[in-house]
Parts: sequence; C-alpha cells; structure tokens
Amino acid sequence: MLEAGGISIRLSIDEQGLLTPSDAASLPDVTINLPADALGHALFDREKVFSSVKLGGSADVAETFAFVLRNLRWDAEADMAQFLGDIPARRLNLLGHSLFNGFQGSLQKLAENVKEYAVEDSSLLVPERDISAFGTEVNRIRDDISRLEKRISKLD
Repeated sequence: MLEAGGISIRLSIDEQGLLTPSDAASLPDVTINLPADALGHALFDREKVFSSVKLGGSADVAETFAFVLRNLRWDAEADMAQFLGDIPARRLNLLGHSLFNGFQGSLQKLAENVKEYAVEDSSLLVPERDISAFGTEVNRIRDDISRLEKRISKLD
C-alpha cells in the first residue's frame, strides 16, 4: 500500500508464527512505513534506511522485527552456490561487489564534479571561502560602525 509518497506494509503473525500480509479488515501485528527514497538509501546508505523506517503496532513485535532487520544479511553467494556451485558463485559474488563499488565510486565522483562545477565554474553556488570572507567583512564593518557611533556620541 502506498502512503504519502512512501510504502506501508501491514503484516500479521499467523498460527505457525510466520509473517503474512494483513488484509484491510483485520488489525495488523506490525506496520512498516518506508519513505519514498528508501530504495536509494538501501543501495548507498544502509543505516539511513533503518533510521527512516517507521514501525507501528505491537511494541514487542515491532522491536523484535527491528532487531531482525538491523541484523539481517543476505548471503547471496551461498544461495547462488546451490544452483551454480561454489566457485562460480564466489566469482559472481566478487564480480557483483566490484561492479557495485565501481558504480558507487562513479556516482560519488559525479556528485563531486557537479559540486565543483556549480561552485567554481558556473557560479551557481558561492564558495565557502567567499562566504567566510563576507562574514568577516560584515563583522569588521559592524565594529567600525560601532566605533564611529561612539565617537559621534562623544562629540555631542
């Protein structure tokens, strides 16, 4: 179910103790609300995903579910090894990690290049050094005006 730009998942615990989707008529044991940008954070910042997920429902179930989600790690290599064998699964896993790291590094470099272009080349953003220099000048002018006001008040 989509909710306010995000995803809301309603789950109930069945007789075997398994989580099943809850229908709209029954009260769910736990509700998971994911923000709209959860997928992007899942790819690049796993901790931010867990801090932005909102759990509702029974406090005990929600706390246990949060613990499971924080400690959940998918062993893709073991799952692939069941179908492909150990060596191809290991090589595919290493290839996947290197592709992911390369993709992540490329995106980081792209973001740095866009920032540099926006600040240095196109003047869309003001460089931090100019902002601090402006602040220093404002403080100096404020102090000069204050001294000038004191001089004028002494003359009167």
